[in-house]
Amino acid sequence: MSKLKSEGVDKTASDKPRVRDRIFDTASELFYRHGIRAVGVDAIASEAGTNKMSFYRSFPSKDDLVAEYLCGQQREYWQWWDEVVAPHQGDPRRQIEALIESTIDLARLKAKTAEGCRTARGCALGNAAVEIPEDNERLGDIVHNYKSEIRRRLRALAAEAGARDADALGDALMLLLEGGLYTRLTFPDNTGPIAAITRAAGWLLDACTKPGCTAAAAKEPSRRD
Repeated sequence: MSKLKSEGVDKTASDKPRVRDRIFDTASELFYRHGIRAVGVDAIASEAGTNKMSFYRSFPSKDDLVAEYLCGQQREYWQWWDEVVAPHQGDPRRQIEALIESTIDLARLKAKTAEGCRTARGCALGNAAVEIPEDNERLGDIVHNYKSEIRRRLRALAAEAGARDADALGDALMLLLEGGLYTRLTFPDNTGPIAAITRAAGWLLDACTKPGCTAAAAKEPSRRD
């Protein structure tokens, strides 16, 4: 075989997705669309064009695959978060507003399928929390730590924005974000309550902070003429 032909064969082989990648990508779509419990190893292997033997060579167990899926969903979300808040560094209120506004159109930063927006079924890790048995600490901890980090970040932004009760404001904003996504299960294309979260967040921010106030400004001693 000539060097040129060999290089062509090698390139073709390298362009073909690895079996492990096919299994992971297929499982990610099936888990999100149908739920973790409803999708078995046989279905994943079949949809990925492989078999159970290849599955278990790639992932020691279904739980290992689920854990990787949940961690992958986390990475996607934090990437989205960082991209949304980055243009507004130093302006925590605007960062909060940007997160709320972008949640309405979260699909534009996510992969789309023929069935529509992947975010139409709510939060992937929130969905998983319903299905994960209480005694499965490994998967349960992944979801808990993820949600706890969202809460921590929102509380921190609320504090930076000068909220009188930053923890309460952060938790209220989390309820808006989390609940808004799930209303899309019933009301497609942002036609339901999620359409009101921008105004609702504005009301909360107005009620809990002073205009133009930040944490640094709130700590400054007041001056009298």
